[in-house]
Amino acid sequence: MLMFILRRLVQTVPVIFGVTIVVFIIMQLVPGDPAVLLAGEGATKETIEALRVQLGLNQPLYVQYVEYVSNIFRGDFGTSLKNNQPVLDEILLRLPITLELAIFSTMITIVLGMAAGIISAVKPYSITDTVVMVIALLGISLPSFWFGLMLMYGFSVKLQIFPVAGWDSIAHIVLPAFTLGAGGAAIVARMTRSSMLEVIRQDYIRTARAKGVKERVIVYKHALRNALIPVITVVGLQFGALLGGTVLVESIFAINGLGRMIVDSIRMRDLPMVQGGVLVASLVFVAVNLLVDILYRFFNKRIELN
Repeated sequence: MLMFILRRLVQTVPVIFGVTIVVFIIMQLVPGDPAVLLAGEGATKETIEALRVQLGLNQPLYVQYVEYVSNIFRGDFGTSLKNNQPVLDEILLRLPITLELAIFSTMITIVLGMAAGIISAVKPYSITDTVVMVIALLGISLPSFWFGLMLMYGFSVKLQIFPVAGWDSIAHIVLPAFTLGAGGAAIVARMTRSSMLEVIRQDYIRTARAKGVKERVIVYKHALRNALIPVITVVGLQFGALLGGTVLVESIFAINGLGRMIVDSIRMRDLPMVQGGVLVASLVFVAVNLLVDILYRFFNKRIELN
């Protein structure tokens, strides 16, 4: 197990390098000069050029990139061009909020998705199965920003049950978490149903039923455990999608998380902040994928980690 984890960690190195290169290139292609934005309207060419030299923007791109990567290895993510604060401090302030939102959304995805998938699998091709799968299809099809606005309008503006925006209490978490988790729950429901139906048709399930084992024990102890492997894969991928989806949801519900920070930094062409935010989000996604691989072994001892 230890060697597997070490190999996976080594394999993540080129992935992280690739992320930094892609983000760096994309930010260079975005119109606008950070020095001009920082200098403000009416700034002289001399002032703008002095800012460019101060920020190192006058150096060749490869020199800027190499310096950025070398600083990361020293734990220095740079300084924000917007507020002149260390990038890492800002990320550590925003990251817990985004992780909290992603974790609550994942919990909703797992609970709703697996419950719906199990119900559909236990009663395949019934009215219940059809209704659940239609709802799942709608959950996949509806854009998250539209669904979030509808939830906000219905439960915040009309019914006034939950607050419109912010991140101060459990009540503030409910609507953003449901907005993010609904689409993932629909995908998990379809995968759970498909995997459960395949397992339920196996000979050992028929044998258990022939021996008089209770249906509940068959479903939850025998069938569900063996059907979880593909579901775990989907949940792991959905967590990565949720991290990306927080950009829209945090903007809609005015949540000061990592996603909103990245969006604001892109507008300001705050290159160090964008690179640092995307890099940290990528590291979290890689860590979740590693955890998913380890869970494979936990749920199925026959799987060899190599």
